[in-house]
Amino acid sequence: MEAMPQDWLAAARAGDADAAERLITVYHARVFAFLRRLCGNESDAEDLTQRTFARVWTSLGSFAGRSSVSSWIHGIAHHVYLDWRRSDRRPEPQTDDWWASCPASGPGPAEIASSTDLASVAYAAVDRLDSESRSAVHLHYYQGLTLQETAEALDVSVGTVKNRLRSALEELQSRLGRESVVPPLSQSHPRRS
Repeated sequence: MEAMPQDWLAAARAGDADAAERLITVYHARVFAFLRRLCGNESDAEDLTQRTFARVWTSLGSFAGRSSVSSWIHGIAHHVYLDWRRSDRRPEPQTDDWWASCPASGPGPAEIASSTDLASVAYAAVDRLDSESRSAVHLHYYQGLTLQETAEALDVSVGTVKNRLRSALEELQSRLGRESVVPPLSQSHPRRS
């Protein structure tokens, strides 16, 4: 079976476009998969695969038959990858100890997941409020309207908005079982009226 790719390579070297197309058809997916594993993403792997086959065509005359066509093409792909990594000054992979010594300044994955879970629970609880309370909570807390703006949007008094928000917060705290989940009315929004 290896004789066929060598025949195609020899024909491509002589200018046979069909033979060159057969080589690409047979090796493109393999080279792409190899480079994707090395560089870690499809976009760079696509670019490096194109560079590899460009170099294969410019190097057809240098194939001496001492290796299989597959190993020759993959060797070129590996060198294209190394050149790319050097030219882009790609960092070498680091050890787990090195990564542990360089913590991110923001929240970690566990904190983000916990916060997201808590937000989902709170949003679901708000969605179960009665319509008037839910509207007041959405306008004041989610949309950032002041108490006056919320009252105007709902066509009610500021006192009614305060009562709806207070009762909504009490119900949410009761449902969620934690007082610290929802901010108290006095800390509801920086633009209070």
